[in-house]
Amino acid sequence: MMTLRAYWLAPLLALTLSACALTPPTGLRPVTGFDINRYLGSWYEIARLDHSFERDMQAVSATYVAQPNGSVNVINRGYDTRRQGWKEALGRAWLIGDRGTASLKVSFFGPFYGAYHVIALDPDYRWSLVTGPDRDYLWILAREAHLPDAVRDDLIARAQAMGFATEHLIWVDHTLSYSPQPGR
Repeated sequence: MMTLRAYWLAPLLALTLSACALTPPTGLRPVTGFDINRYLGSWYEIARLDHSFERDMQAVSATYVAQPNGSVNVINRGYDTRRQGWKEALGRAWLIGDRGTASLKVSFFGPFYGAYHVIALDPDYRWSLVTGPDRDYLWILAREAHLPDAVRDDLIARAQAMGFATEHLIWVDHTLSYSPQPGR
């Protein structure tokens, strides 16, 4: 007989282990011929599938900075429309597997890692499609705050063909500009 404590710990353990899955979704392959140095810098979140950690966020961006030890610092910023303020999350990423494959593990919480797989990438590194360990995670990222309609439509079609629920994409408003809190 399962105790009440074990009853609560089993789902928590399962959730924690699934959150740490680092493989791409079944049937999808990360980009090969990937150059992490070209990927570094700032990216704007154009669209995403909803998750609690980004709920109510607009003007979202990510900045990737190489570190001497081979890791990449990750700085995510966005405006929380519910709380009416800017938020920032700092993390660290590491390439996993072959250095030429666009698969990373990212941590914002100590030893717990999430998957970050670039599954489509512009040859000039102007936009990317990124997923996590399953098709519940999708981000459209770009170097500019807005994509031309033809590019946006092509990325939606690609994501839909890969099995993502593109009808649930949240389109990010970038009309706000980042202003750090005083003293930062």
